[in-house]
Amino acid sequence: MRELGVIENGTVLVREGRIDWVGRSEDFSKKLDVSTEVLDASELILMPGFVDSHTHLVFAGTREEEFSLRTRGRSYRDIAEKGGGILATVANVRSTTKKDLKKQARRYLAAMMRLGTTTVEIKSGYGLDVENEVKMLEAIDELKKEELVNIVPTLLCAHAVPVEFRGRKSEYVNLVIEEMVPSVGRRKLAEFCDVFCDSDYFEVKECERILRAGLEHGLKPKVHADEFTSSAGAELAAGMKAASADHLEHVSDRGIEALARAGTIGTLLPGVSLFLGHPYAPARKLIDRGVPVALATDFNPGSCMCYVMPLMMTIACTQMGMTPEEVITASTINAAAALNRSHDIGSIEVGKRADLILLDIPNYKYLPYHFGINHVVKTIIQGTILEM
Repeated sequence: MRELGVIENGTVLVREGRIDWVGRSEDFSKKLDVSTEVLDASELILMPGFVDSHTHLVFAGTREEEFSLRTRGRSYRDIAEKGGGILATVANVRSTTKKDLKKQARRYLAAMMRLGTTTVEIKSGYGLDVENEVKMLEAIDELKKEELVNIVPTLLCAHAVPVEFRGRKSEYVNLVIEEMVPSVGRRKLAEFCDVFCDSDYFEVKECERILRAGLEHGLKPKVHADEFTSSAGAELAAGMKAASADHLEHVSDRGIEALARAGTIGTLLPGVSLFLGHPYAPARKLIDRGVPVALATDFNPGSCMCYVMPLMMTIACTQMGMTPEEVITASTINAAAALNRSHDIGSIEVGKRADLILLDIPNYKYLPYHFGINHVVKTIIQGTILEM
């Protein structure tokens, strides 16, 4: 994760949205036709675009009142038990049209692209019934077709137990397995099936049943693992050959070893720990034991109202013991691997999508060092230069 493959004085040639050549400028000998657009990147740094591999970007309403309550000592768990938290957003999403969900999401996506994010995973999980989970995923699917940013859709059917199933969790799990997952699978509205495996949400056996149902319907597994307690979510992710185990703030040594053996990506979400005042995931231990680590924002209205990838990189350096090289790897190629896309995005290699960013910084180490401002001067997505 510390080997970036830096090229000094480099040149990249893009044709039809793909990288056609990359190397040192003095070695460039390709013939260019007169229509070729040339970007002078002298004194700038060229990097792969950021891959934000864990977000809940499609939602309705905001929860700043809960934030205010937390500043006065109320816990996230206490707020959730009294009807706030995820279920508050569920109520807002259920009463919001697909058109309005897309309208709000577009604003966020536009800002993310200006900040250098070129691929974003978006989860459902705020509908929690068949109709509204499908509504959310249809909105995500339409945004995927309409927006330049590369969008990866995920069904998060086991995010929480909805109000109407309170005290009847097993019935809700059956609904997910028998109706929700098959409905989404038939419509091909998602690539992944995600579950919230934690003591206050869904148990390992329930999550495994849901993930196996997802596999039967063409949805690859992902796991929200060990966020609030050590609940064996990491072991579940490793055993299911999940694309990633996300959160891991309370992952056990056994879970770390399982992830390392399986080669499962550990996606860490430092913005959540910062926002909620919770412990940070043990990034140093994960990396040192051989777990490939990714970083993402977990942008959502309740536990991380932030979509700025470079800020996540700074927090990972200052609070989690990661190096500048490691956070860059974690935000690009490893995050791409967390979405099963490292063959196509996440690095500057011939044949990959031309998802690139130009930064006005003196060197790559400066990116997490000078935080709080946008260093991106150009975002290029599949060869298209965004108007900044």
